[in-house]
Order: sequence, then C-alpha cells, then structure tokens
Amino acid sequence: MNHKVKVAFLALIFLQALHSLEEYAFGFFEVFPPARLLNEIWPGVAQPGFIAFNVLLVAFGLWCFFWRVQPGAHTARRWAWLWVVIEAYNGIGHPIWAAAIHGYNPGLASAPFLLGLSLYLAFQLHSSARSVPSQAAA
Repeated sequence: MNHKVKVAFLALIFLQALHSLEEYAFGFFEVFPPARLLNEIWPGVAQPGFIAFNVLLVAFGLWCFFWRVQPGAHTARRWAWLWVVIEAYNGIGHPIWAAAIHGYNPGLASAPFLLGLSLYLAFQLHSSARSVPSQAAA
C-alpha cells in the first residue's frame, strides 16, 4: 500500500469525523427520517444513538487504518475500498436528500468533500494496483 493511499485513507477518516460533527451541530438526528421514526418509537434515543454510531464509525475507521491499511495487511485494499464505498455513498446521499427536500440537511456542506476524497482514494487504489504487476515484473 503506497504512501498516497495511506494518507488519503487517514484523511478520509478525519473528514468523516468532521462530517459527523457537522451533522451533530445541525441536528441530523432530529431531521433524518429513520432517526425521527426511531425517536417516536423510543423517545430520547436518537441523539445518543447518533453519537454512539458516529463514534464507533470513526473508531472503526481508525482501526482499519492502524491495524489493516498502515501495516499493509493482505486485506488492506479491501478495507480501503469499503471506505471508498461508505464515503462515496455518504457524499452522494446528502445532495440527493437536499434536492428532495429543496433545502439544507445536516452534513450537506461536508458531503462533497467526502465524495471528492473517496474518489481520490479510489483513483489511488486503482493506480497502485496497476503499478504492482509492473513492479513485480521488473
């Protein structure tokens, strides 16, 4: 796993943490339809559930980085691609939701950065995979 992939992966995790803070600050857990439904069924659970989910998500990202991607585990590429998918979905989902509601939703401001960085990571992963066979032949 090359240096650019590692840096992009770690940056994506930190950007996810900032994205989570944006969502929290602007009350994502109050407006996201599944969270609202959950809060109707079990009042008061949406906010702590949101906090727990996002802390675990970022912790999982750090685990992936420090125990899989950084040391170059044989599964490192799969973990990195998983994060590309997660963050690309996040980066695409917020603008689609904003278009559907004709307005801002918490997390929308940082979503394009998540999408851009996840696409950059995908490009780096793809480029590094293509360069490995040519290096092995040399």
